[in-house]
Amino acid sequence: MTSPWRTRLTLAASAAGAGIVALDGTLLVLAQPSLRRDLGAGLAQVQWTSTGYLLAVAALLVIAGRLGDRHGHRRLLMAGALGLGGTSAALALAPDVGWVIALRVLQGVSGALLQPATLALLRVTYPADRLAAAVAVRTSVIGLSAAAGPVVGGVLVAQVGWRAVFAVNVPVAVVIAALALTVKEPPAARAAARPLGFTGPALLAATLAAGVHTVVGVPAHGWTGAATLLGLAVTAGAGAAFAAHQRRTAHPVVPAAVARSLPVAASMALLLAVTAGMFGALFVGTFLLQDVFGLSALESGLRVLPLTALMVVGAPIATTAVRRHGPRRTATAGTVLVASGVAGLSLLAPGASPLATGAAFGVLGAGFTAVMVTATGTVVGDAPPGYAGVVGGIKQTAMNVGPALGIAVAASVMPASPASGEAPVTGVTLAVLAGIAALGLVPASLLPSPQGAPTGSRSAPSTSGAPPRR
Repeated sequence: MTSPWRTRLTLAASAAGAGIVALDGTLLVLAQPSLRRDLGAGLAQVQWTSTGYLLAVAALLVIAGRLGDRHGHRRLLMAGALGLGGTSAALALAPDVGWVIALRVLQGVSGALLQPATLALLRVTYPADRLAAAVAVRTSVIGLSAAAGPVVGGVLVAQVGWRAVFAVNVPVAVVIAALALTVKEPPAARAAARPLGFTGPALLAATLAAGVHTVVGVPAHGWTGAATLLGLAVTAGAGAAFAAHQRRTAHPVVPAAVARSLPVAASMALLLAVTAGMFGALFVGTFLLQDVFGLSALESGLRVLPLTALMVVGAPIATTAVRRHGPRRTATAGTVLVASGVAGLSLLAPGASPLATGAAFGVLGAGFTAVMVTATGTVVGDAPPGYAGVVGGIKQTAMNVGPALGIAVAASVMPASPASGEAPVTGVTLAVLAGIAALGLVPASLLPSPQGAPTGSRSAPSTSGAPPRR
């Protein structure tokens, strides 16, 4: 039995690890214009400081989670934190944009090691009746970090320079690594040390990297461009080869107990749809508030604050809702709120009051936290303890691919430079994104009902590869 203080330290390490990833993403966005001017970089080079990270992290998340299942999530958490801190320190000293891009790819590798471990450690440490509350705390920290990012980043870039947004990660990463030292991982939680081989992980990484690279390139090439069609073909081919290899091999990257889990598959589809709709809407919302409504960056940030506030406040409420009404009803309600919030943004016209915009963003935040808490709790709770890492990696992959897909859709529908008064154009784009978010109602309906076995309350299934009884 893990002692209460070790359990709390595990939660602190998990929340801090998730928080630093959320904070890092918002800090970089604010630093990119200054970085471009200081290093004399081209726009494409600056974009690769984000794309390089995304490709590395998306390609390796599932593999990193599987490695954590075999070798221990505490080790992966510590390696990821130290790697993130080391690359951040190097980025703060980078002499040119080439170094920045290369180091951001390495930082993506570290992020891939870190992220699945933050979820897996909760699964193997917390009992079923307390897991949902721990997930809610983690979600609240993500919301707070995302809210603090623009403020902290703005101050650092204005007062110190773009290098400071990387330097600030170093002490946080050291604290996470120190917290990881206190974590005691139950030995029974590890999967048998079976070889992964090279072919399976390589095919999975190639599939995810090709898919993400294709989606990221859609704004430049269009959905029917030659580069996009070639990328989709490569993704499909690599994916088919990976699926065939999974069926043949005795030791698949994604075990049968995970691949055949309906709650896990439904949660992944739900997260893909909802994150695509939400982050695509936030991308469009930036142009709507600043280019169409004519607000300053600060005024725009204040209009979006209700989203973060409702995410933080709504996480414990969502936990209670899951306990009382079950994952299916909670996720359905959350998805309806996200789609309604995006649709509400599409109806706003220039001159809309702060109350109207705040209400739309608030509904969006309340719905997203309900979906996040429900899907994360379902995925983590349904995972066999020996495979908590690979399930966490799959979940984080959805959380990285979904936003990229949503932004690609938004950028392909919306004009490159919305002019003042083009609210109808952004409105159409937001309506499309609301429809994408609403697609999440289908997988939400497949989540466990209140009458079914509650997520995480059943005894862990065998790790021999048999599918869980669901």
